[in-house]
Amino acid sequence: MAGFKTRVLSAVVLVVVLGTALFFGGYYLWALMLGASLTGYFEFVRAMRDPADRADMKPDILELLGYAGVVAVYIVLLIVGPAHDLTLIYYTLIILLIALMIIYVLRFPKYPTSKMMQIFFGVIYVGVMLSFVYLTRIAVQGSKLIWLIFIASWICDTCAYLTGMALGRHKLAPELSPKKSVEGAIGGVVGAALVGFLYGLVINLGASAWMPAAVCGAGAVISQFGDLTASAIKRNHDIKDYGNLIPGHGGILDRFDSVIITAPIVFILSQIIIRG
Repeated sequence: MAGFKTRVLSAVVLVVVLGTALFFGGYYLWALMLGASLTGYFEFVRAMRDPADRADMKPDILELLGYAGVVAVYIVLLIVGPAHDLTLIYYTLIILLIALMIIYVLRFPKYPTSKMMQIFFGVIYVGVMLSFVYLTRIAVQGSKLIWLIFIASWICDTCAYLTGMALGRHKLAPELSPKKSVEGAIGGVVGAALVGFLYGLVINLGASAWMPAAVCGAGAVISQFGDLTASAIKRNHDIKDYGNLIPGHGGILDRFDSVIITAPIVFILSQIIIRG
């Protein structure tokens, strides 16, 4: 019972803090997402280490370059602003990769090739993809579009859980998540699309209510792959949770695993389908 109360309280605090940041946007949301990205990157890097090295909090030079890469991405977002010219981010990632290659060569054979690739993947997977939450918020009508990300991810998660509990018969990915079912996955997509439709009716997005429904439905499909990807990484590296920052929920990557992959998809689709 105590564990359940802790989980509920943590969820409430998370919703209040994140909801306030999404509502007000600006530097508050920027700082919150930067902190979440750096924490998520830390969790990812620690998960990639050998089990014996996970207790060591001291980052090596490749990991430090990764932290610098995440910060650089967010600084670029401040420079770019609502213009959405992401060319500077491409430049940033190319410079980061070159820097990683230089250190890899100069320190050879200290670091395996996989280490360099993991760092670069981690910056994109956590830093770049999660930054699309902020990028969506500063877009035209961003104060309305931003909620589609969480309808497509968290509402999908809730509907999938409830549908799976009631109707689940066929396993979706038994090796990764034995409790997930095909019926639950379908229920999650339908639930997210329905909530997206209702949201479109209430909030004027300058488009038919079917447009946000389509965005949320497509985002919900993708969000479940984000969830399963995070589970696959944990299985590969034999960990239960990425962290314990959010009591009862794990770390940033445990709670935002579906948001990470949904945010860029919702941003892209909203720019094409709704604004286009």
